[in-house]
This record gives sequence, C-alpha cells and structure tokens, in this order.
Amino acid sequence: MAQFLNLLQGTLSPSNSNFYNCLTNALMFLQHKSCSYNRKRDKLQKYQGIQFFLRGSWKVIDHVEKFSPQAQGKAYVHDAGELDAFPHIQTLKGFPKEELFAKVVMVRFDSAILLQKELDLKSQVTSAVSTIKYLFEAGAKIILLSDWSMKINSKLLVVESVADFLSSVLQLKVAPSRCISNRSLSKMEELEKADILLLENLSEFKGELANCSKFAEQLASVVYIFVNDSFSNSHKILASTVGVPRFCSACVAGFHFEESLCQLKMAAQINKKPCIAIIGGGNLFDKASAVRYLASRCDGLVFVGMMAFQIMHALGLHVPLNLLEGGALKEASNIVQLAQNRKIPILYPKDFWCTTNDFPKQMEIFPAYGILDGWIPVDPGPKALDEINSLLADCKKIIWIGPVKFRLASQNIYGASKLVSMLDRLTQSNCEITVIGNMACKGVMKESSFVSVYNMVENASVVWEFLKGRKLPGLMALDRAYPVEIDWNAAYTHPSQPLVVDIGSGNGLFLLAMAKRREDLNFLGLEINEKCPNPDFNKPEHRWRMLQRSLVEAVADLLASDGKVFLQSDIEAVAVRMKEHFLKYGKGKLSVVHNEDSTETDRKGWLKENPFGVRSDWEQHVVDRGAPMYRLMLSKSTRP
Repeated sequence: MAQFLNLLQGTLSPSNSNFYNCLTNALMFLQHKSCSYNRKRDKLQKYQGIQFFLRGSWKVIDHVEKFSPQAQGKAYVHDAGELDAFPHIQTLKGFPKEELFAKVVMVRFDSAILLQKELDLKSQVTSAVSTIKYLFEAGAKIILLSDWSMKINSKLLVVESVADFLSSVLQLKVAPSRCISNRSLSKMEELEKADILLLENLSEFKGELANCSKFAEQLASVVYIFVNDSFSNSHKILASTVGVPRFCSACVAGFHFEESLCQLKMAAQINKKPCIAIIGGGNLFDKASAVRYLASRCDGLVFVGMMAFQIMHALGLHVPLNLLEGGALKEASNIVQLAQNRKIPILYPKDFWCTTNDFPKQMEIFPAYGILDGWIPVDPGPKALDEINSLLADCKKIIWIGPVKFRLASQNIYGASKLVSMLDRLTQSNCEITVIGNMACKGVMKESSFVSVYNMVENASVVWEFLKGRKLPGLMALDRAYPVEIDWNAAYTHPSQPLVVDIGSGNGLFLLAMAKRREDLNFLGLEINEKCPNPDFNKPEHRWRMLQRSLVEAVADLLASDGKVFLQSDIEAVAVRMKEHFLKYGKGKLSVVHNEDSTETDRKGWLKENPFGVRSDWEQHVVDRGAPMYRLMLSKSTRP
C-alpha cells in the first residue's frame, strides 16, 4: 500500500473518454494562471501532491465543430433558470498583468466601436480603448485584428488609413501590415519596429467567414495570448473569434467584451417582478423561440413592431395581407397559447398612425381592425400608448428589445419618444430597465434625461440568438477555465490532502472507485464532453488534437516532485504519440519509469497491468474483448 501511495503522489493519466479540444484548454488555465496561483501559494501548498489522470484512447470532438451551422440551427425554449448558466471565461481584468510583458497579444476589436466616424465618450468606446492601452502599458507586443466597411466609416478602407485613424484614437503609434496577404505572420519583423501592429481587413479573406482552420492557424502563428474584445460578433462563427483561440496559449475577454457580457446577463436575468417585455421589429418566424422564452418568464408581452400583426392574426383579428409574414402564423399561435396558459397579458396596438407612399407627410390614425387599403402603419397610436403606459405602471423590470417602428416608416412619430418618457418616469421608482438594439438605444440617448440608469445593449442580434437558447460561439471559445478563485474548503472536507485530477473523467466511475480505496486523497474529475458520438473518431488527426504542448507544459510545471504521469490507450499509435509529447514538451522534468514496482513490462516497455487496481469502464471493455492496453508511467524529477 505504501508503494501504491508513492505511485499516486502527483499522478496524471489520459483516458478513453470523449471530450472536446476545449478540455485541453481547461488544463491550460492552470498554466495561464500560474502567477495568480503563486499569489495564493498558501492555499495551494496544501496540494503539494497535485495528481492528474489523463486517460488515453479518446474520441476528440474539436470545439469548432461544436459550433457548426447545423447545431446552431437547432433552437429550443429554455427551461426556467437555464439562462443563469454562463460559461466561465477568463478576463483581461483577472489575468496576471506581469504575464503580459513581452508576450505577443492579438486583440480582435470591434470596428463598429473604434472606427465610427464620430467617436463619443460612451463607456463602450472607453472600455474598448482601455483594453489596448492596458496591454500596451503592460509591455505586450500587440497585434490588432478586425473587419471594416464603408458603412462604418467611408473614409477608412485601406489598412494604412485605418492605422492612422487608430493612432489618433489611441494616442499610440499603430503601424499597418499586410502580413496576411504576404503570408509572413510567422516572421512578423514589423512587430519589432512598432508599438502596435494592425493587420488587414478580415472581410477581404474568405477564410474568416468560413472559419478555416488553416487561416486561423496562420493568424495565430506568432500569437501567445488572444484577447477578444468584439462582443458584437460573439454570435458568429469566425476564424478570428472561434478559430484563433484553438492555437493560443491563453484566451481572455477584453474590457469591452466583459462589460457587454455583464449587460447581457442583466438583460437575461428575470430577477424582479412584475417583468414586462416590450418587443419591437419584425421577423417573428426567426425569433419565435426567443419570444417564447420571454413569454415563459415575463409577466406580460407588449408588441410595438411588425410582430404585432402576426400576433393579431393568431388572435383571429383581421390583418391586411401585406402586413403578414409568411409561415409565422403557427409560431405566433404557439406564443399566444403559451401566454394564455400562463394567464399573462399580450398587448398589441389598438390603433396606429398611418401614412401612404404617395403622401408620406400626411398622417392619419386608424383602429387596428380598420386600416384602409394603401395606408401603411408607421407608429403606435395614442390609445396603444395609453394601454402600454397603464401596463408598465407597476413594473419592477422592463426588457425593451427592437425598434418601435413599422414597415416603410422613414421616421418615428411619437412611439419611441413617448415610450422613453414612460420609462424615464419608471426609473424614478427603482424599475430596472434594459434596452436592446441600436435604434432603441439611440432613442433613449436622444430623449432620456436619465441615460446612465439604463442597461443598454446595442447589438440586438447577439441577444436574440442568446434568448433563442443558442450558444454564442465567440463566447464559448473563451470558455477555457474556472474562475481564479476556487474555494477548496467548500469542495473538500479535508482540503489539505493530496489532490488527484482525472482529465477526461467521463461518467466518473473510475474516480468513485478510487475514492473508496483511498480516503486519504482528494479527487477531481474534469470532463467537458456532451453525450454524443464523434463520427470522425477514426481520423488520426482527431485523436491527436487534444494533447497539445501547452497542456504538457502545464502538467510538467504543476506536478509534484516524484509525481507520476500515467498514460494509457487501447491504440498503440495514440500511446506512442502521448509518450513523445510528454518527453518532448515536459521541459526535461519527465522521464519514463522503467521498473514500476512489481508491474511487469512487455518487450516494448508497455506496462502489462494497470498499477492502480481500478479500471475505467472503457479499459474494462477493451480487456474483456481480449484486446491489448498500452500503458506507460512517467515520473517528475526531484531535481530543481
């Protein structure tokens, strides 16, 4: 038993469980956060025997595949409380500043914020600028990356003009580079000559929208740390936001990204009652699952855009054909039924301000059921606004998403300004108000006297996708680790005991069996795999992808002296590959244990038996069918 204990002091072993490449990144966190953990050395000294299991022949599903268009197309209605579960991401604010010095850091910035024609002092501009300045002050080598178009700023088209503009905004020298076109990112001599380097317009490269792995690898070829500060693109699958993180040692959210994520959390949290959702805009068919979510959580729905006509149609009211959206009736009926089942009100305009194409300045008020041919709804009428005002009177939380605007309307008449006036009054009674969408936010900033008390999220697309229940690819790509602060005392009854970490713990049965044998040890299982098969398991490149250099380096640094690394797979090529990686990237700290106590080895040096006396379910399956397992033990040298 003493020999077994020595064997376990600091063990790490790879297993057969299926998990995404992101699981590697969960361990990378231990490497990225080494400085943070050093500051808490008094706690971590308790784990002088940190032990890891990394168990072998796995099926790796790369996390980029997890965000496939097919998967993104599957929407669903959230269960209660589901939106509270956000991924744990590392932020620039929480990343050790000293770790940034002399590192090459790529920042994916939001061009709609930093390149707009007239920059103001809004918090999102301030936070976006602060991200870059903070990195510069920390001594990082900065590479800026984004896409831009004439819609953002007609004067900024070529990379040289954008670099000049950013130089004036940041008050730092930004040098343009055409490294992407010239395929010279691996050399990047310009990085030694400039404070900050700006790469070319990403919209000019097909690999960006295609999330091409080779293109992403090219972008990240000299990058150590990736900072995503483009929250408005978090609902898209792009090489610069989803692909690049795969090839970087650390991935963090910038100040603007973190601020925007906090705003999204506030928008999604239905923590005060009564809560009313004010829903503008159109395209109900595409947003139906998001509206159903709001109907399932809020205490009332108010429709102030084209969706109102689809709801009216579902309620059996007469609606002109030109105002109906094809295929939306069933979705609208489901929303109405859900609201009726919950006994919450659905409010739609009872009257409208209308105009005609021939005389756009001529306005008339029509009841909702009596809009004449040739007249087009522009804005909710006075009765509609009075009803909205009455419904909102006692609210404690309001979510306004989408514009108060109807088809072909060139400008709002009263709707948006009257709604802002209502909301302003409610802010004085401690009503929490979230405004979502560019037009709605502009209305608040133009009309409100209390702008600072609103929670404003300008990019409605991100919120709609999130409310649909879809994972945001740009956000999930940053899901690299748990927060810095881990309360080990809450996790374990005896936190001072040595810690055994099983990477790829699967269903946890192996750890449970080990825990019954060794009550003097603490066990931690890491598993990120969803219960789905990987159709590409037989492709070798999918088997190798999990075990990357950064993981091995993290293990070599954190493993206790005399700690063991146990490698096991039912595929010899996989076991050989793992062995090569640990010996190559183990910083000279790891070596093969040739005589592991009484455990015999075959002629190739593989251990014939599992030295722990406990088999994982996959290992047992392999043994039962008479197939071989390839096992190897490595040890960390006690030399400094």
